[in-house]
Amino acid sequence: MHPRQMTHAELTALPVSFPLETANRALGIGRTQGYFMAKTGTYPVRVRQLGRAYRVTRYDLWSYLGLPVIAPDSAGGDVAVAA
Repeated sequence: MHPRQMTHAELTALPVSFPLETANRALGIGRTQGYFMAKTGTYPVRVRQLGRAYRVTRYDLWSYLGLPVIAPDSAGGDVAVAA
């Protein structure tokens, strides 16, 4: 059984970083396969390991998916950056 993939609204509401399982859901990857790929360095986006936890950033996921990347500007607002 494949996990339900995220909607566009769910993707745009993601925090700056999130657990690997959230990225798995966004990419339609199962839990076991996602952790195997993270451990072997074959996950499709960059994965950061913090202690025993794997995390993915919104920037890396959005870049991979081709979504416009939002980065903070010097005044503290958000500005769209090309993917």
